Amino acid sequence: PPALRKRKAVPPPLRGGGETGALLLRSRVSRGGRFARIGRAMGELMRRHGTTLAIALAAFALDQATKWWVVQELALGQSWPRHGFFRITHVANTGSVFGLFSGANLALTVASFIGIGALLVFYRSHDRPTLMVRASLGLMLAGAVGNLLDRVRLGHVTDFIDVGPWYIFNVADACIVVGVILLAAAMLLAPAEQPEPALTAATIPGDEERYD
Repeated sequence: PPALRKRKAVPPPLRGGGETGALLLRSRVSRGGRFARIGRAMGELMRRHGTTLAIALAAFALDQATKWWVVQELALGQSWPRHGFFRITHVANTGSVFGLFSGANLALTVASFIGIGALLVFYRSHDRPTLMVRASLGLMLAGAVGNLLDRVRLGHVTDFIDVGPWYIFNVADACIVVGVILLAAAMLLAPAEQPEPALTAATIPGDEERYD
């Protein structure tokens, strides 16, 4: 019997043949290039803003997880334990941080959008933000987005951290306050910019122009 010869694997031909096959090939190449550009953009985003994004995502996840637990385990107005200096108390807050401006949910929702935009503009205005600035912006963004999500989804913000006579607040509120403190500290600790020395023209004796 004749010896069996190994044949090289040939890729299946493109459907349609001719111009249709060429169009499909160009479409595949175009999609591959698009995915490559998206990958490079994501890599550049993580390289430049990875720390800020990681802090913001971690704080946002903690805020949402704690709110979910409170809503699942405690009825509205219920506290655990019933008595004590530190308690977990489930309340629906239609105001701002620490219960201020109660009943102004719509105005505060608009203000939250404006505040988030201002934070992004402020962050982009810094070419090389320090670690403290990155952490402060990450915390403030997480807090603002966490409470904004509650306002849009529920019409109120879920608060539950009940400490003594203080207003009941949540993790998002704490993130905003800590972020503001860190940003203020970063501004105070930033080295003052030294003015550039003025350049003065030096005159060498004997080089003056003489006039008769």
